[in-house]
Amino acid sequence: MPVLVVGADTEMGKAAVDALLSRDGEVRAFVTDPGVALDLKKRGVKVATGDVSDASHVGGAATSVFSAVLVSAAATDDRERSFAATPLAVARAWAEGLSDARVKRIIWVGPSTLAEEAGLSACAPEFAVVEANDVSMAATMVAEFDERAEL
Repeated sequence: MPVLVVGADTEMGKAAVDALLSRDGEVRAFVTDPGVALDLKKRGVKVATGDVSDASHVGGAATSVFSAVLVSAAATDDRERSFAATPLAVARAWAEGLSDARVKRIIWVGPSTLAEEAGLSACAPEFAVVEANDVSMAATMVAEFDERAEL
């Protein structure tokens, strides 16, 4: 089933894409960096480039996906965000976009407090948090959560 990685242009996002590409299924990526987009396309990933703080951009990229992997670093790093001034506002935009797209499963990668404040667990029937300090371990956990029949 299709999976979207929001923040695939972060270190964690790239590792998550790598882990997800190792199994069958469509992998999509939402990035801000066009250079990363080109590299991902060459690897067979369907890529949307846009503003991570725009709910309509994220929702459009998430159309018809089963799972969405949200890399919290994309809400907190130094990239430009035109539609949200704070990480919480970005996470709320993601919640709105994913809710509109009717995503079935959300996998949050990062500290759970931001996801909780944004209300992400209420935006999909299934919700999981990956709070691993090791990028490789976290990417493995993302792929395992995506593969499960249910959370």
